Amino acid sequence: MPVPESTARTFSDAATRSASGIVELLDVMWEHARGSATIAPASTSQLRLMYVVDRAEGIRMRTLCKRLATTPPSVTRMCDRLQAIGFLERLPCPGSGREVTLRLTADGQNHLLRIREQRENTLHHAINALPQAERRALAKGLAGLHAQLAAGAEEESRPSFVPAA
Repeated sequence: MPVPESTARTFSDAATRSASGIVELLDVMWEHARGSATIAPASTSQLRLMYVVDRAEGIRMRTLCKRLATTPPSVTRMCDRLQAIGFLERLPCPGSGREVTLRLTADGQNHLLRIREQRENTLHHAINALPQAERRALAKGLAGLHAQLAAGAEEESRPSFVPAA
């Protein structure tokens, strides 16, 4: 039996508010964990940059600016800091002598691994406390949400096609 559109919208609105609240709570928790003694210094913005580079090794600076929705001078300063602490390297772009590509160093990859392990440990404890049926539903729902968000991110990063006049 189909769910009326107004009921589906209500469920969607409630799920959106719940997800937003979870994201805000996780932001606070991650910031607290980032400042802990077990994690090397990197700002939240620098971590965002590292996550993007980790998922797209060899990314060009211009593309990175678009994905982070920030200006080239800001990205350059973040890259300078990350390179200075040994987490990032700049390499010549194979197709262009004027551009550089970015990749994480082994230290940068290890830093992200430690952060991810700490975050996953926190999440594991919270999720493990849920009843099995709720864990199963959460896993299914999060997989679907991840797929939708990833598709949206992929769409945003594609160059727009403008037909020749």
